[in-house]
Amino acid sequence: MKANSLTPSLPLQFPSPIKLPPPTGIRFPSSLTPKAISISTPNTNRISINKNDDDSIAAFWDYQFLFISQRTETENPAVLRLVDGAIPPDFPSGTYYLTGPGMFSDDHGSTVHPLDGHGYLRAFVFEKDEVAFMAKYVKTEAKMEEHDPETDRWRFTHRGPFSVLKGGKKLGNTKVMKNVANTSVLRWGGRLLCLWEGGDPYEIRPEDLDTVGKFSAFDGGGDHDSPSRGGTYDGGFWRFAAELLKPVLYGVFKMPPKRLLSHYKVDAQRNRLLIMSCNAEDMLLPTSHFTFYEFDSNFKLLQKKDLVIDDHLMIHDWAFTHNHYILFANRIKLDVIGAMGAITGVSPMISALSVNTNKSTSPIYLIPRFGEDSNKDCKETIVEVPSRLWVLHVGNAFEIIHEEDGTLDFQIHASSCSYQWFNFKKLFGYNWQTGKLDPSVMNPNETKSKQFPHLVKWPKSSDFPIINPKFSGLKHNYLYAATSSGNRRSLPSFPFDMIVKLDAVSSTVRTWFAGNRRFVGEPVFVPKGDEEDDGYLLVVEVS
Repeated sequence: MKANSLTPSLPLQFPSPIKLPPPTGIRFPSSLTPKAISISTPNTNRISINKNDDDSIAAFWDYQFLFISQRTETENPAVLRLVDGAIPPDFPSGTYYLTGPGMFSDDHGSTVHPLDGHGYLRAFVFEKDEVAFMAKYVKTEAKMEEHDPETDRWRFTHRGPFSVLKGGKKLGNTKVMKNVANTSVLRWGGRLLCLWEGGDPYEIRPEDLDTVGKFSAFDGGGDHDSPSRGGTYDGGFWRFAAELLKPVLYGVFKMPPKRLLSHYKVDAQRNRLLIMSCNAEDMLLPTSHFTFYEFDSNFKLLQKKDLVIDDHLMIHDWAFTHNHYILFANRIKLDVIGAMGAITGVSPMISALSVNTNKSTSPIYLIPRFGEDSNKDCKETIVEVPSRLWVLHVGNAFEIIHEEDGTLDFQIHASSCSYQWFNFKKLFGYNWQTGKLDPSVMNPNETKSKQFPHLVKWPKSSDFPIINPKFSGLKHNYLYAATSSGNRRSLPSFPFDMIVKLDAVSSTVRTWFAGNRRFVGEPVFVPKGDEEDDGYLLVVEVS
Protein backbone atom coordinates (compact mmCIF):
# COMPACT_ATOMS: atom_id res chain seq x y z
CA MET A 1 0.00 0.00 0.00
CA LYS A 2 1.32 3.42 -0.81
CA ALA A 3 0.04 6.86 0.06
CA ASN A 4 1.92 9.33 -2.08
CA SER A 5 -0.71 11.93 -2.88
CA LEU A 6 -1.13 13.56 0.49
CA THR A 7 -2.41 17.12 0.47
CA PRO A 8 -2.13 18.49 4.00
CA SER A 9 -3.45 21.96 3.14
CA LEU A 10 -5.94 23.59 0.90
CA PRO A 11 -5.13 23.43 -2.83
CA LEU A 12 -4.01 25.76 -5.51
CA GLN A 13 -1.62 28.69 -5.58
CA PHE A 14 -2.80 30.51 -8.67
CA PRO A 15 -4.17 34.01 -9.26
CA SER A 16 -7.93 34.24 -9.61
CA PRO A 17 -8.65 34.53 -13.35
CA ILE A 18 -12.38 34.89 -12.85
CA LYS A 19 -14.51 36.32 -10.08
CA LEU A 20 -17.52 34.35 -8.93
CA PRO A 21 -20.81 36.13 -9.59
CA PRO A 22 -22.11 37.84 -6.46
CA PRO A 23 -24.29 35.40 -4.50
CA THR A 24 -27.66 36.29 -3.14
CA GLY A 25 -27.16 38.23 0.08
CA ILE A 26 -29.61 37.71 2.91
CA ARG A 27 -29.08 40.44 5.47
CA PHE A 28 -30.96 41.37 8.59
CA PRO A 29 -32.67 44.73 7.93
CA SER A 30 -32.39 47.23 10.74
CA SER A 31 -36.02 48.23 10.38
CA LEU A 32 -37.38 44.94 11.69
CA THR A 33 -38.78 44.84 15.19
CA PRO A 34 -36.64 43.09 17.84
CA LYS A 35 -38.67 39.88 17.63
CA ALA A 36 -37.95 39.73 13.93
CA ILE A 37 -34.29 39.07 14.21
CA SER A 38 -32.45 40.89 16.88
CA ILE A 39 -29.86 38.17 17.38
CA SER A 40 -27.35 40.31 19.19
CA THR A 41 -27.28 42.70 22.08
CA PRO A 42 -28.57 46.20 21.37
CA ASN A 43 -26.29 48.57 19.52
CA THR A 44 -25.81 50.89 22.50
CA ASN A 45 -22.24 49.65 22.90
CA ARG A 46 -21.30 49.86 19.25
CA ILE A 47 -18.23 51.95 18.59
CA SER A 48 -18.25 54.39 15.68
CA ILE A 49 -14.91 54.50 13.90
CA ASN A 50 -13.91 57.15 11.42
CA LYS A 51 -12.32 56.15 8.15
CA ASN A 52 -9.29 58.21 9.08
CA ASP A 53 -8.70 56.26 12.28
CA ASP A 54 -5.94 53.69 12.38
CA ASP A 55 -6.96 50.28 11.03
CA SER A 56 -5.76 48.59 14.20
CA ILE A 57 -8.51 50.33 16.21
CA ALA A 58 -11.22 49.36 13.75
CA ALA A 59 -9.81 45.84 13.56
CA PHE A 60 -9.86 45.46 17.33
CA TRP A 61 -13.54 46.41 17.60
CA ASP A 62 -14.55 44.44 14.53
CA TYR A 63 -13.01 41.40 16.18
CA GLN A 64 -14.79 42.00 19.50
CA PHE A 65 -18.19 42.31 17.80
CA LEU A 66 -17.81 38.82 16.34
CA PHE A 67 -18.29 37.44 19.85
CA ILE A 68 -21.20 39.50 21.17
CA SER A 69 -23.65 37.57 23.32
CA GLN A 70 -27.02 36.87 21.72
CA ARG A 71 -29.68 37.85 24.25
CA THR A 72 -32.76 37.33 22.05
CA GLU A 73 -34.62 34.25 20.87
CA THR A 74 -37.52 34.07 18.42
CA GLU A 75 -40.88 32.83 19.67
CA ASN A 76 -42.26 32.52 16.13
CA PRO A 77 -40.62 32.33 12.69
CA ALA A 78 -39.87 35.76 11.23
CA VAL A 79 -39.88 36.34 7.48
CA LEU A 80 -36.73 38.10 6.36
CA ARG A 81 -36.90 41.03 3.98
CA LEU A 82 -34.51 40.76 1.05
CA VAL A 83 -32.37 43.87 0.77
CA ASP A 84 -30.07 42.74 -2.03
CA GLY A 85 -30.61 40.45 -5.02
CA ALA A 86 -33.23 37.72 -5.14
CA ILE A 87 -33.57 34.08 -4.23
CA PRO A 88 -32.91 32.04 -7.39
CA PRO A 89 -36.13 30.45 -8.67
CA ASP A 90 -34.47 27.01 -8.79
CA PHE A 91 -33.04 27.21 -5.28
CA PRO A 92 -34.14 24.04 -3.44
CA SER A 93 -36.74 24.38 -0.71
CA GLY A 94 -35.49 23.32 2.69
CA THR A 95 -33.97 24.46 5.97
CA TYR A 96 -30.42 25.49 6.75
CA TYR A 97 -29.58 24.81 10.41
CA LEU A 98 -26.62 26.55 12.00
CA THR A 99 -25.45 26.25 15.58
CA GLY A 100 -22.65 28.10 17.30
CA PRO A 101 -21.68 29.71 20.61
CA GLY A 102 -24.08 32.49 21.56
CA MET A 103 -23.52 33.49 25.19
CA PHE A 104 -20.06 34.70 26.23
CA SER A 105 -20.69 36.84 29.32
CA ASP A 106 -23.14 36.53 32.19
CA ASP A 107 -24.72 39.14 34.47
CA HIS A 108 -22.29 38.55 37.33
CA GLY A 109 -18.89 39.41 35.85
CA SER A 110 -17.87 36.10 34.26
CA THR A 111 -16.85 35.63 30.65
CA VAL A 112 -16.14 32.39 28.85
CA HIS A 113 -14.04 31.32 25.92
CA PRO A 114 -15.91 31.35 22.57
CA LEU A 115 -15.75 27.55 22.48
CA ASP A 116 -17.56 27.41 25.85
CA GLY A 117 -20.46 29.61 24.76
CA HIS A 118 -23.95 28.13 24.95
CA GLY A 119 -25.26 26.62 21.71
CA TYR A 120 -27.41 29.10 19.76
CA LEU A 121 -29.34 27.29 17.04
CA ARG A 122 -30.60 29.20 14.01
CA ALA A 123 -32.85 27.96 11.22
CA PHE A 124 -33.21 29.58 7.79
CA VAL A 125 -36.28 28.12 6.08
CA PHE A 126 -36.23 28.57 2.28
CA GLU A 127 -39.61 28.27 0.58
CA LYS A 128 -40.10 29.69 -2.92
CA ASP A 129 -39.13 33.37 -2.76
CA GLU A 130 -39.19 33.70 1.05
CA VAL A 131 -36.81 32.96 3.89
CA ALA A 132 -38.11 32.55 7.44
CA PHE A 133 -35.78 32.74 10.43
CA MET A 134 -35.84 31.14 13.87
CA ALA A 135 -33.27 31.18 16.69
CA LYS A 136 -33.25 29.50 20.10
CA TYR A 137 -30.75 28.30 22.64
CA VAL A 138 -30.32 24.58 23.02
CA LYS A 139 -31.70 23.78 26.46
CA THR A 140 -28.79 21.73 27.72
CA GLU A 141 -28.44 20.87 31.39
CA ALA A 142 -25.87 23.66 31.74
CA LYS A 143 -28.13 26.22 30.05
CA MET A 144 -31.09 25.32 32.25
CA GLU A 145 -28.95 25.80 35.35
CA GLU A 146 -27.25 29.02 34.27
CA HIS A 147 -30.23 30.93 32.83
CA ASP A 148 -33.24 32.20 34.78
CA PRO A 149 -36.14 32.41 32.31
CA GLU A 150 -38.20 34.64 34.63
CA THR A 151 -35.58 37.38 34.99
CA ASP A 152 -33.74 36.54 31.75
CA ARG A 153 -30.47 36.79 33.66
CA TRP A 154 -27.46 34.51 33.37
CA ARG A 155 -25.04 33.24 36.02
CA PHE A 156 -22.31 30.91 34.81
CA THR A 157 -21.72 27.97 37.14
CA HIS A 158 -19.95 25.56 34.77
CA ARG A 159 -16.30 26.25 34.10
CA GLY A 160 -16.07 24.64 30.70
CA PRO A 161 -12.76 23.30 29.32
CA PHE A 162 -11.38 26.69 28.19
CA SER A 163 -12.61 29.16 30.82
CA VAL A 164 -12.25 30.35 34.41
CA LEU A 165 -15.21 31.94 36.17
CA LYS A 166 -14.86 35.36 37.77
CA GLY A 167 -18.27 35.57 39.39
CA GLY A 168 -18.67 31.88 40.10
CA LYS A 169 -17.10 29.14 42.15
CA LYS A 170 -13.47 28.32 41.42
CA LEU A 171 -11.99 25.99 44.01
CA GLY A 172 -13.75 22.66 44.04
CA ASN A 173 -15.82 23.44 40.96
CA THR A 174 -16.05 20.08 39.21
CA LYS A 175 -18.50 21.30 36.55
CA VAL A 176 -15.94 21.14 33.79
CA MET A 177 -17.57 19.23 30.95
CA LYS A 178 -20.04 21.92 29.95
CA ASN A 179 -21.98 20.30 27.12
CA VAL A 180 -23.18 23.37 25.23
CA ALA A 181 -24.22 21.67 21.95
CA ASN A 182 -22.59 24.46 19.96
CA THR A 183 -20.46 22.76 17.30
CA SER A 184 -22.45 21.06 14.54
CA VAL A 185 -25.96 20.10 13.45
CA LEU A 186 -27.03 16.68 12.17
CA ARG A 187 -30.30 15.75 10.46
CA TRP A 188 -30.50 11.96 10.25
CA GLY A 189 -33.03 9.19 10.76
CA GLY A 190 -35.86 11.66 11.24
CA ARG A 191 -34.00 13.42 14.05
CA LEU A 192 -32.40 16.84 14.36
CA LEU A 193 -29.36 16.84 16.65
CA CYS A 194 -26.95 19.48 17.96
CA LEU A 195 -23.48 18.09 18.70
CA TRP A 196 -20.63 19.10 20.96
CA GLU A 197 -17.06 17.86 21.27
CA GLY A 198 -17.18 15.56 24.26
CA GLY A 199 -20.77 14.66 25.13
CA ASP A 200 -24.07 13.26 23.93
CA PRO A 201 -25.97 15.22 21.27
CA TYR A 202 -29.18 17.07 22.10
CA GLU A 203 -32.27 16.36 20.05
CA ILE A 204 -34.22 19.34 18.71
CA ARG A 205 -37.79 19.59 17.44
CA PRO A 206 -37.42 20.91 13.86
CA GLU A 207 -40.71 22.79 13.68
CA ASP A 208 -40.02 25.18 16.59
CA LEU A 209 -36.40 24.47 17.69
CA ASP A 210 -37.52 23.38 21.15
CA THR A 211 -35.14 20.97 22.87
CA VAL A 212 -36.35 17.38 23.29
CA GLY A 213 -33.42 16.21 25.41
CA LYS A 214 -30.23 14.19 25.24
CA PHE A 215 -29.90 11.58 22.53
CA SER A 216 -27.61 8.59 23.07
CA ALA A 217 -26.03 7.64 19.77
CA PHE A 218 -24.69 4.46 21.36
CA ASP A 219 -28.03 2.85 22.10
CA GLY A 220 -28.77 -0.25 20.11
CA GLY A 221 -25.29 -1.62 19.71
CA GLY A 222 -22.66 0.70 21.09
CA ASP A 223 -21.80 0.48 24.76
CA HIS A 224 -20.29 2.76 27.36
CA ASP A 225 -17.96 0.10 28.74
CA SER A 226 -14.42 -0.07 27.51
CA PRO A 227 -14.07 -3.06 25.20
CA SER A 228 -11.15 -5.44 25.42
CA ARG A 229 -8.00 -3.90 24.04
CA GLY A 230 -5.02 -5.41 22.39
CA GLY A 231 -1.42 -4.30 22.15
CA THR A 232 0.52 -2.82 25.04
CA TYR A 233 -2.60 -1.44 26.67
CA ASP A 234 -3.84 -4.81 27.99
CA GLY A 235 -2.73 -5.50 31.55
CA GLY A 236 -0.12 -2.75 31.45
CA PHE A 237 0.54 0.30 33.56
CA TRP A 238 -1.68 2.59 31.51
CA ARG A 239 -4.62 0.22 31.82
CA PHE A 240 -4.15 0.35 35.57
CA ALA A 241 -3.94 4.16 35.43
CA ALA A 242 -7.11 4.30 33.36
CA GLU A 243 -8.98 2.22 35.92
CA LEU A 244 -7.90 4.67 38.63
CA LEU A 245 -8.99 7.67 36.58
CA LYS A 246 -12.42 6.39 35.62
CA PRO A 247 -14.15 6.91 39.02
CA VAL A 248 -12.74 10.44 39.18
CA LEU A 249 -13.65 11.43 35.63
CA TYR A 250 -17.01 9.65 35.51
CA GLY A 251 -18.11 10.26 39.10
CA VAL A 252 -16.54 13.52 40.27
CA PHE A 253 -16.28 15.43 36.98
CA LYS A 254 -19.38 13.78 35.45
CA MET A 255 -17.64 13.03 32.16
CA PRO A 256 -19.35 10.52 29.87
CA PRO A 257 -17.25 7.36 29.35
CA LYS A 258 -17.44 7.85 25.59
CA ARG A 259 -16.63 11.31 24.24
CA LEU A 260 -18.44 11.75 20.94
CA LEU A 261 -16.56 13.81 18.35
CA SER A 262 -18.62 16.67 16.96
CA HIS A 263 -17.60 16.03 13.36
CA TYR A 264 -19.61 13.27 11.74
CA LYS A 265 -19.46 11.94 8.16
CA VAL A 266 -22.12 10.78 5.72
CA ASP A 267 -21.33 8.07 3.17
CA ALA A 268 -23.80 9.16 0.50
CA GLN A 269 -23.09 6.13 -1.71
CA ARG A 270 -24.04 3.66 1.02
CA ASN A 271 -26.49 6.00 2.79
CA ARG A 272 -24.67 5.59 6.10
CA LEU A 273 -23.92 7.90 8.99
CA LEU A 274 -20.37 7.59 10.36
CA ILE A 275 -19.53 8.89 13.82
CA MET A 276 -16.53 8.47 16.06
CA SER A 277 -15.80 8.51 19.78
CA CYS A 278 -12.87 8.34 22.16
CA ASN A 279 -12.62 7.43 25.85
CA ALA A 280 -12.71 10.16 28.49
CA GLU A 281 -9.54 8.95 30.23
CA ASP A 282 -7.56 9.13 26.98
CA MET A 283 -7.30 12.91 27.36
CA LEU A 284 -4.87 12.40 30.26
CA LEU A 285 -3.04 9.23 29.20
CA PRO A 286 -0.48 8.50 26.46
CA THR A 287 -2.79 6.03 24.77
CA SER A 288 -5.85 6.66 22.62
CA HIS A 289 -8.89 4.47 22.14
CA PHE A 290 -11.18 5.29 19.21
CA THR A 291 -14.44 3.67 18.16
CA PHE A 292 -16.01 4.06 14.71
CA TYR A 293 -19.77 3.58 14.34
CA GLU A 294 -21.80 3.20 11.15
CA PHE A 295 -25.59 3.65 11.17
CA ASP A 296 -28.23 3.11 8.52
CA SER A 297 -30.88 5.70 7.61
CA ASN A 298 -33.03 4.62 10.58
CA PHE A 299 -30.20 5.04 13.11
CA LYS A 300 -29.72 1.28 13.38
CA LEU A 301 -26.12 0.43 14.25
CA LEU A 302 -24.63 -1.60 11.41
CA GLN A 303 -21.08 -1.98 12.69
CA LYS A 304 -18.48 -0.60 15.05
CA LYS A 305 -14.71 -0.89 15.08
CA ASP A 306 -12.24 -0.20 17.87
CA LEU A 307 -8.73 1.13 17.43
CA VAL A 308 -6.06 1.58 20.11
CA ILE A 309 -3.07 3.83 19.36
CA ASP A 310 -0.17 3.99 21.78
CA ASP A 311 0.14 7.75 21.57
CA HIS A 312 -1.43 10.79 23.24
CA LEU A 313 -3.64 12.31 20.54
CA MET A 314 -6.36 14.90 20.10
CA ILE A 315 -8.63 14.33 17.12
CA HIS A 316 -11.11 17.03 16.14
CA ASP A 317 -11.90 16.10 12.54
CA TRP A 318 -11.24 13.00 10.46
CA ALA A 319 -11.95 11.52 7.04
CA PHE A 320 -13.18 8.40 5.31
CA THR A 321 -12.90 6.86 1.86
CA HIS A 322 -14.87 4.08 0.21
CA ASN A 323 -12.90 1.47 2.18
CA HIS A 324 -10.98 3.29 4.93
CA TYR A 325 -11.20 5.63 7.91
CA ILE A 326 -8.40 8.20 8.11
CA LEU A 327 -7.09 9.78 11.32
CA PHE A 328 -4.64 12.67 11.56
CA ALA A 329 -2.53 12.38 14.70
CA ASN A 330 -2.42 15.74 16.46
CA ARG A 331 0.03 14.96 19.26
CA ILE A 332 -0.49 16.32 22.78
CA LYS A 333 1.02 15.71 26.21
CA LEU A 334 0.12 16.19 29.86
CA ASP A 335 1.32 19.49 31.33
CA VAL A 336 1.85 18.63 35.00
CA ILE A 337 2.14 22.22 36.25
CA GLY A 338 -0.82 23.30 34.16
CA ALA A 339 -2.81 20.32 35.43
CA MET A 340 -2.31 21.41 39.04
CA GLY A 341 -3.73 24.85 38.27
CA ALA A 342 -6.58 23.33 36.30
CA ILE A 343 -7.61 20.94 39.06
CA THR A 344 -7.60 23.70 41.69
CA GLY A 345 -9.67 25.95 39.42
CA VAL A 346 -7.19 28.81 39.05
CA SER A 347 -6.62 28.09 35.35
CA PRO A 348 -8.72 26.49 32.59
CA MET A 349 -8.88 22.71 32.40
CA ILE A 350 -7.27 22.84 28.97
CA SER A 351 -4.11 24.05 30.76
CA ALA A 352 -3.52 20.41 31.67
CA LEU A 353 -2.63 19.73 28.03
CA SER A 354 -0.09 21.13 25.62
CA VAL A 355 1.08 20.40 22.11
CA ASN A 356 3.74 17.67 21.95
CA THR A 357 6.66 18.76 19.79
CA ASN A 358 8.99 15.90 20.76
CA LYS A 359 8.66 14.22 17.36
CA SER A 360 9.34 15.84 14.01
CA THR A 361 6.74 13.89 12.03
CA SER A 362 2.95 13.66 11.90
CA PRO A 363 1.45 10.19 11.44
CA ILE A 364 -1.67 9.56 9.40
CA TYR A 365 -3.56 6.36 10.22
CA LEU A 366 -5.35 4.43 7.46
CA ILE A 367 -7.88 2.03 9.00
CA PRO A 368 -9.87 -0.52 6.95
CA ARG A 369 -13.63 -0.02 7.25
CA PHE A 370 -14.54 -3.57 6.31
CA GLY A 371 -13.18 -7.09 6.75
CA GLU A 372 -14.22 -10.64 7.56
CA ASP A 373 -15.72 -9.46 10.84
CA SER A 374 -16.69 -5.80 10.64
CA ASN A 375 -17.03 -5.53 14.43
CA LYS A 376 -13.51 -6.67 15.30
CA ASP A 377 -10.68 -4.39 16.35
CA CYS A 378 -8.96 -3.04 13.27
CA LYS A 379 -5.35 -2.92 12.17
CA GLU A 380 -4.03 0.33 10.85
CA THR A 381 -1.42 1.39 8.30
CA ILE A 382 0.67 4.42 9.28
CA VAL A 383 1.98 7.07 6.89
CA GLU A 384 4.47 9.52 8.40
CA VAL A 385 4.36 13.13 7.18
CA PRO A 386 7.88 14.62 7.51
CA SER A 387 6.72 17.66 9.48
CA ARG A 388 4.60 18.63 12.49
CA LEU A 389 1.17 19.57 11.16
CA TRP A 390 -1.93 20.16 13.26
CA VAL A 391 -4.95 19.23 11.15
CA LEU A 392 -7.96 21.44 11.81
CA HIS A 393 -10.72 20.39 9.40
CA VAL A 394 -10.97 17.93 6.54
CA GLY A 395 -12.68 18.67 3.23
CA ASN A 396 -12.56 15.17 1.77
CA ALA A 397 -10.38 12.15 1.12
CA PHE A 398 -10.52 9.45 -1.52
CA GLU A 399 -8.53 6.45 -2.67
CA ILE A 400 -7.43 5.33 -6.12
CA ILE A 401 -6.86 1.59 -6.62
CA HIS A 402 -4.20 0.54 -9.14
CA GLU A 403 -5.41 -2.80 -10.46
CA GLU A 404 -2.10 -3.69 -12.09
CA ASP A 405 -0.14 -3.92 -8.84
CA GLY A 406 -2.85 -3.71 -6.18
CA THR A 407 -1.52 -0.50 -4.63
CA LEU A 408 -3.54 2.45 -3.40
CA ASP A 409 -3.14 6.19 -3.71
CA PHE A 410 -4.81 8.38 -1.11
CA GLN A 411 -5.59 12.04 -1.68
CA ILE A 412 -6.56 14.20 1.26
CA HIS A 413 -7.73 17.81 1.25
CA ALA A 414 -7.60 19.43 4.67
CA SER A 415 -6.70 22.64 6.46
CA SER A 416 -3.72 22.48 8.78
CA CYS A 417 -1.33 24.69 10.70
CA SER A 418 2.06 24.32 12.34
CA TYR A 419 2.53 23.17 15.92
CA GLN A 420 4.48 26.38 16.46
CA TRP A 421 1.34 28.47 16.06
CA PHE A 422 -1.22 26.22 17.77
CA ASN A 423 -1.76 27.05 21.45
CA PHE A 424 -4.65 25.64 23.51
CA LYS A 425 -4.66 28.56 25.95
CA LYS A 426 -4.82 31.24 23.25
CA LEU A 427 -7.38 29.93 20.77
CA PHE A 428 -9.20 32.85 19.12
CA GLY A 429 -6.96 35.16 21.13
CA TYR A 430 -9.02 34.70 24.30
CA ASN A 431 -7.21 35.68 27.50
CA TRP A 432 -8.81 33.79 30.38
CA GLN A 433 -7.21 36.11 32.94
CA THR A 434 -8.73 39.29 31.51
CA GLY A 435 -11.66 37.84 29.59
CA LYS A 436 -10.59 39.86 26.54
CA LEU A 437 -9.98 38.86 22.94
CA ASP A 438 -6.69 39.75 21.25
CA PRO A 439 -7.00 39.63 17.43
CA SER A 440 -3.22 39.65 16.97
CA VAL A 441 -3.04 36.04 18.21
CA MET A 442 -5.03 34.91 15.18
CA ASN A 443 -3.04 37.21 12.90
CA PRO A 444 0.65 36.44 13.51
CA ASN A 445 3.42 37.89 11.42
CA GLU A 446 4.06 35.90 8.26
CA THR A 447 6.97 33.48 8.39
CA LYS A 448 9.27 33.15 5.43
CA SER A 449 9.53 29.38 5.58
CA LYS A 450 6.77 27.48 3.79
CA GLN A 451 6.09 23.80 4.46
CA PHE A 452 5.43 21.54 1.48
CA PRO A 453 5.26 24.30 -1.16
CA HIS A 454 4.56 21.66 -3.85
CA LEU A 455 1.42 20.56 -1.99
CA VAL A 456 0.11 23.85 -0.62
CA LYS A 457 -1.86 25.24 -3.53
CA TRP A 458 -3.68 28.08 -1.75
CA PRO A 459 -1.30 30.09 0.45
CA LYS A 460 -3.77 32.33 2.26
CA SER A 461 -5.22 31.60 5.67
CA SER A 462 -8.17 29.23 5.14
CA ASP A 463 -10.41 26.80 6.98
CA PHE A 464 -13.71 24.90 6.80
CA PRO A 465 -13.00 23.13 3.49
CA ILE A 466 -16.09 21.49 1.98
CA ILE A 467 -17.18 19.68 -1.18
CA ASN A 468 -20.44 18.65 -2.77
CA PRO A 469 -21.68 16.16 -0.12
CA LYS A 470 -22.72 13.68 -2.82
CA PHE A 471 -18.99 13.08 -3.45
CA SER A 472 -17.91 12.50 0.15
CA GLY A 473 -15.32 9.72 0.29
CA LEU A 474 -15.10 9.69 -3.51
CA LYS A 475 -12.88 11.46 -6.03
CA HIS A 476 -13.80 15.13 -6.27
CA ASN A 477 -12.61 17.96 -8.48
CA TYR A 478 -13.81 21.01 -6.60
CA LEU A 479 -13.18 22.25 -3.08
CA TYR A 480 -14.63 25.30 -1.34
CA ALA A 481 -13.39 27.05 1.80
CA ALA A 482 -13.61 30.20 3.87
CA THR A 483 -10.47 32.25 3.46
CA SER A 484 -8.98 35.68 3.95
CA SER A 485 -8.38 38.28 1.25
CA GLY A 486 -5.49 39.73 3.25
CA ASN A 487 -6.78 43.26 2.58
CA ARG A 488 -6.86 44.28 6.24
CA ARG A 489 -3.46 45.29 7.58
CA SER A 490 -4.37 44.40 11.16
CA LEU A 491 -6.55 41.38 10.30
CA PRO A 492 -4.68 39.75 7.41
CA SER A 493 -5.57 36.16 8.32
CA PHE A 494 -8.72 36.03 10.47
CA PRO A 495 -11.69 36.59 10.50
CA PHE A 496 -12.36 35.30 7.00
CA ASP A 497 -13.89 37.64 4.43
CA MET A 498 -13.80 35.58 1.25
CA ILE A 499 -14.93 32.25 -0.23
CA VAL A 500 -12.58 30.35 -2.53
CA LYS A 501 -13.38 27.66 -5.09
CA LEU A 502 -10.45 25.42 -6.00
CA ASP A 503 -10.50 23.48 -9.27
CA ALA A 504 -8.11 20.52 -9.18
CA VAL A 505 -8.68 19.71 -12.86
CA SER A 506 -7.86 23.06 -14.47
CA SER A 507 -5.64 24.25 -11.59
CA THR A 508 -7.56 27.50 -11.29
CA VAL A 509 -9.03 29.45 -8.42
CA ARG A 510 -12.19 31.53 -8.23
CA THR A 511 -13.02 33.79 -5.30
CA TRP A 512 -15.91 35.81 -3.92
CA PHE A 513 -15.15 38.74 -1.60
CA ALA A 514 -17.77 39.69 1.01
CA GLY A 515 -16.66 43.32 1.19
CA ASN A 516 -14.74 45.61 3.50
CA ARG A 517 -15.34 44.93 7.20
CA ARG A 518 -17.64 42.04 6.34
CA PHE A 519 -16.86 38.53 7.52
CA VAL A 520 -18.04 35.06 6.55
CA GLY A 521 -18.43 31.80 8.39
CA GLU A 522 -18.36 28.20 7.23
CA PRO A 523 -19.72 27.68 3.69
CA VAL A 524 -22.28 24.98 2.90
CA PHE A 525 -22.77 23.43 -0.53
CA VAL A 526 -26.39 22.90 -1.61
CA PRO A 527 -26.54 20.48 -4.60
CA LYS A 528 -28.94 21.32 -7.41
CA GLY A 529 -28.18 18.87 -10.22
CA ASP A 530 -25.98 15.90 -11.08
CA GLU A 531 -22.78 17.78 -11.92
CA GLU A 532 -20.30 18.14 -9.07
CA ASP A 533 -20.31 21.94 -9.04
CA ASP A 534 -23.97 22.36 -9.97
CA GLY A 535 -25.41 23.97 -6.87
CA TYR A 536 -25.29 26.93 -4.54
CA LEU A 537 -23.08 28.01 -1.66
CA LEU A 538 -24.74 29.21 1.53
CA VAL A 539 -22.72 31.32 3.95
CA VAL A 540 -23.71 33.57 6.83
CA GLU A 541 -22.17 37.03 6.66
CA VAL A 542 -21.40 39.22 9.67
CA SER A 543 -21.02 42.95 9.17
